[in-house]
Amino acid sequence: MSRFDFIPTPLPGLLLVERKALGDARGYLQRLWCQDEWQAVFGDRRIAQVNHTYTASTATVRGLHFQYPPYAEAKYVSCLRGRVLDVAVDLRAGSPTFLQWHAEELSAENRRSLFIPEGFAHGFQTLEDDCEMLYVHSAPYVAQAEGGVHAQDPRLGIAWPLPIGEQSPRDRQFAFLDHSFMGVTP
Repeated sequence: MSRFDFIPTPLPGLLLVERKALGDARGYLQRLWCQDEWQAVFGDRRIAQVNHTYTASTATVRGLHFQYPPYAEAKYVSCLRGRVLDVAVDLRAGSPTFLQWHAEELSAENRRSLFIPEGFAHGFQTLEDDCEMLYVHSAPYVAQAEGGVHAQDPRLGIAWPLPIGEQSPRDRQFAFLDHSFMGVTP
């Protein structure tokens, strides 16, 4: 029996992942990763890095981040505590869904995650205080390859559910996309 359901989204390659828990009166166990069950999705990629974030305040936005090739990375993102609106933006050059975004509410309770392939920007907004996220990356972080898109870029028109609260100085300084931006090649 598979412990994961992989559900396509409107953006090709971006998947909603529903994790199944096995529980009884004591609580539950839920699998976060299984190489065999993820083989069809993760393919030949490797797990290169695992990160954990904590965000204290509601309405905080982190992102939108991505890595330029050849350091592009796929991400598997889960919320372990709290609730977030998790957003992925298709930045793939030539994609039929170029600059379109998709969002899902991720929480500990709904046991949902997103698999975000290379060529997407990623960010999230906390919907309550004290949110913890777990990221599994297919490539290590390379500072010189980091890219970002402003969370309020009018060209994207992301419908954040709350007025944006806190952001890092770096994230606030990301530029809006101009019409010369043709995307990234994953």
